[in-house]
Amino acid sequence: MKYALMLSAALLLTTQAQPVLAQGPIDLVKQSIEAIGGASALAGLKTMVLKGDAKHWEPGQSNSVNGESRFLGDSTVTISVDYTNPLRVRYDWDRDMKYPAVEKVKYSEIRYPTYGAVIDEKGTATPISGIRMAANIREGARVSPALLQRAANSPQNVTAIADQKLGNQTLPAVQYTDGPNKFIIIFDRTTHLPAAVRTLDQDNIWGDQNYDAILSDWKTVGGIKIAHTRSYKLGDLETQRITFKEVSVNAPLAADTFAIPDAVKTAGKPAATGNVPYQWVIRRIFLARFTDSDAIYFPPNGSFKLVELSPNVQMVQGGGANNLIVNQKDGIVVIDAPTDEGQSAQVIKLAKAKYPGKPIKTLVLTHHHMDHTGGMRTFAAEGATVIVPAPDKAYFENVIKASHAAHPDAQQKAQKPANVQDVKDTLSLKDDAAEINLYNIPNPHVEGMLLVHVVKDNVVWVTDLVSPRGGPIGRNPGTVAVGDALRKHNITNATLAGGHGTTAKQAEAAAALATN
Repeated sequence: MKYALMLSAALLLTTQAQPVLAQGPIDLVKQSIEAIGGASALAGLKTMVLKGDAKHWEPGQSNSVNGESRFLGDSTVTISVDYTNPLRVRYDWDRDMKYPAVEKVKYSEIRYPTYGAVIDEKGTATPISGIRMAANIREGARVSPALLQRAANSPQNVTAIADQKLGNQTLPAVQYTDGPNKFIIIFDRTTHLPAAVRTLDQDNIWGDQNYDAILSDWKTVGGIKIAHTRSYKLGDLETQRITFKEVSVNAPLAADTFAIPDAVKTAGKPAATGNVPYQWVIRRIFLARFTDSDAIYFPPNGSFKLVELSPNVQMVQGGGANNLIVNQKDGIVVIDAPTDEGQSAQVIKLAKAKYPGKPIKTLVLTHHHMDHTGGMRTFAAEGATVIVPAPDKAYFENVIKASHAAHPDAQQKAQKPANVQDVKDTLSLKDDAAEINLYNIPNPHVEGMLLVHVVKDNVVWVTDLVSPRGGPIGRNPGTVAVGDALRKHNITNATLAGGHGTTAKQAEAAAALATN
């Protein structure tokens, strides 16, 4: 299964054995500098412009837990870099999105050392968040020709490390500490060029994972070898591939290439520090569903809030994805665990404050997509039973058992056993306070999807297939699948509560839910 493949691919950077090297780590770095073109050529690098095509995939949005990563779409990209002081970088993205919606997305990112901006296709500039700055700086440094020269100039920050597995090869490598980032630079044995630059990243679902920029198709431009293909992999799964069609070195750049309005400069934030959610930032940007805020879940000054649907049913709103809280006699049931541990911790706090003295006894996950499950381990650490649609049981057992040693989360510390139950067709969670019926429904979005009905309160929880947002709900195969399930189980006059968005009355959505 996908989880096992990713975990087997992650040769973690905590390996204790040291390599047996013919050269010291700095010798490997210097050898690679010569292979690229030499220290003088790198020192003479002033500007670079790269133009190419990109493809994007999201493993956390696959159709099934064992399925291929979801193809998000194609892009064209132009990267303009000024290596003189201060370092400035501009990315111009023109994206042809296929998922989660068919749409065109066009924007530019401009980064200075301590602030940056996004400029939309209308020319409106807004400051980027500290977490986006941190991710942008790290990813720019990872593939920069200047990375090796910086390493050579800071030998105290270069250390030996065990040979690294890359695909079917085992290759020499060094670790270079570049400010807050620890890069593993892996070298080709024959060419001495960097084969990949690796970091150990924390994924909310798969835990400790190698994240690689795999460099290939090296061509000499202006006396310097440049990798014309960059393939980015999380574990064994490719998330992005860029193929450059045109590269120029030391050509003059237009005077306004890096222009940012003064007000945006003033409002800009330096790179965030600490446990930056690099993977969440990178992948959400390419999913075109990123909230550019250091609050992660909502814009600055936002918050999670409880919206009461009935005395025993609370909807958690305020973020990009929601939770449902149901109060039962002997404990609390929570539906879905969006994003990460941070959101789950806040939801648990809200639930316990609303219903004092009640434990979190059950977490229901409607489906396996990362935006609804990234915080599920926090509930496992509470000792909650985790209920999932078939055929996802083994997958989530492995998620609970995964190592998160790089940045220990609550489950890494608690080491609670995996208590996972699946729903093949229907399951009822019933006591004197509330009855919750779970239905594993056919749908076009994903293999294994639970529709949740809180019976007495007549609330139906639905993710992705219907996302009420205050206006008319359009009819599509997803809404029709929900309508079919409601008719099959004789559910009428319900309140539809969305995993995204807000709520809507079933009657108001009748046209969207209709079969014909």
